Amino acid sequence: MIVADRDTPVCAAACVVLGPGIIGRTAFALLVLGLLTLPVLAAGSARPVLRGDVTATRDVVTLGDLVADAPADLAQRPLFRAPALGTTGTIQVRRIQEAAAGLGLEPPDSGGRLQITVQRAARRIAGPEIEAAVKAALARARGLDPATLAISFDGEPPVLTVPLDLDGPASASELVYDPRSRRVAALVSVGERQAALRVSGQVAEMMEVAVLVRPLARGEAVSAADVTLQRRPRDGAPADSSVDVAALVGQVAQRAVPAGTPLRAGDLTRPDLVQRGEAVAILYEGPGVSLSLRGQAREGGPLGAVVAVVNPVSKKVLQATVVGPGRVSVGPPARPASLAALPASR
Repeated sequence: MIVADRDTPVCAAACVVLGPGIIGRTAFALLVLGLLTLPVLAAGSARPVLRGDVTATRDVVTLGDLVADAPADLAQRPLFRAPALGTTGTIQVRRIQEAAAGLGLEPPDSGGRLQITVQRAARRIAGPEIEAAVKAALARARGLDPATLAISFDGEPPVLTVPLDLDGPASASELVYDPRSRRVAALVSVGERQAALRVSGQVAEMMEVAVLVRPLARGEAVSAADVTLQRRPRDGAPADSSVDVAALVGQVAQRAVPAGTPLRAGDLTRPDLVQRGEAVAILYEGPGVSLSLRGQAREGGPLGAVVAVVNPVSKKVLQATVVGPGRVSVGPPARPASLAALPASR
């Protein structure tokens, strides 16, 4: 029998003495349990977050458009009407938080923002495509050549804004055309008139003309870099406008011609290869005969021109053709037609 001293504590049950090893293992287990439960607690307490500025592709803005990681069953829930096609609007963060609370969600974290910008995505059909649609309609209805037409639309350049999923080409219908005034009006639409715009304007028939890039002084020769082709209204272009740029190269200006001027037949001429009073080589070529002698030109002329030259020996004036710089040619006299028709004598 063990008798305890009055000052010695006695356990009501069996006492367990905890050593240092047991205490260490217990502390480690508690630490691991805490690390495993922290992500679960954090995930359960995380607030939804606003995405920031968004681009809407439909008529409405949904919860999923505005809030990241929105519940799958609520992500497609419409909250606000989207701006008009191609425009931008704003939504107050307070309204988004109220809408989320109305769906039973915790108000999303705004990150300090007061409003969200919403841009409505759209496809813009500009003037060139609209003009092409109207010209195609003129070709179908009036037989006009679209390549020779240009349309100046009334007012600001037309623009048709359509949804992104409406990717068809623009077409023109309800065409009205007056050939006397050359006024045109049409309805330009995409799809089954899901997007449409009425346009009107003036039709001009165009033509290509050769235009000077730089001014030319009188007597100055034209190079290939001096001339370009431009489309000009046929009504305002000179009737004798030139379109053959290659034929103009090497010609000289008969007068001063300013830049931007459509070149006419009388503006340029071929350069004189023979000058008046110049000593020239007179060439004579006939059947089995080829002669060359010196002469003097009484007048100047370009390639192919017929000029008068003087034979210095006989002092006879000859009509010769300019064949190159300082060179003219004379040929044998033509055989009379009456004699050529007679049979040869036996």
